[in-house]
Amino acid sequence: MIKLDHVVYFTEKSPDDVVNEQEKMGWHAVIGGSHEKWGTHNALMYVGNAYIEWLSVENKNIAEKSDHQLVNLLLRDVPDGEAWGTICLTVDDIESFDMKIRARGYQTSGAIQAERKTASGDIRKWKMLFVDQQPSANLPLPFFIEWEKDDEERFNELREDGTILPDNEKLIITECIFTVNDPEKAAEEWSSLLSTTHSENTIALPNADLKFIGKEQKVKEERLAEVVIEHV
Repeated sequence: MIKLDHVVYFTEKSPDDVVNEQEKMGWHAVIGGSHEKWGTHNALMYVGNAYIEWLSVENKNIAEKSDHQLVNLLLRDVPDGEAWGTICLTVDDIESFDMKIRARGYQTSGAIQAERKTASGDIRKWKMLFVDQQPSANLPLPFFIEWEKDDEERFNELREDGTILPDNEKLIITECIFTVNDPEKAAEEWSSLLSTTHSENTIALPNADLKFIGKEQKVKEERLAEVVIEHV
């Protein structure tokens, strides 16, 4: 099953600044930690069905030498100002998913072993997968994740360490809205990658909708434009 895992917001703010800013707005976010091999760090805010990641550069020298596609997209986009970057989808078996899309002609990064060190010093691990793309003004395809632990165990740990509070779980992401030049083409491309269907340029995942919309004038940067969060 493929579902929304998280949405990524590119920023130049430190995780501490993000957490303080969100706290003033009444939201419970936490410092995620450092991706030491990539030169980035993050802040996180979980909701009932996914989470938001604020990603920023921690060590520019390391980040610029990284061949990590998400880091490369961050470095390309963030000089123009903070904004939504892309989304990540969960898959059950990332190696099997990789084989399937490669068989259909996609070039990929292969499954990447990943981890981050939390503020408390714990190590959280996962696998990631990217479809090969050069960062550009075109809409980046989603990337994929398989966590080391299943959702129930992972979310219980996050509740226990205070990352997720009861108020967080009263919120859900219902829609991710992408602004593109050709909504029909984008919906077709993503549907093909995910082996699913779309209706009215919307892909209905089990836990959220992906919606592609156009503008009256040509869009200079095709990107995730809005994340709709609702109370449940």
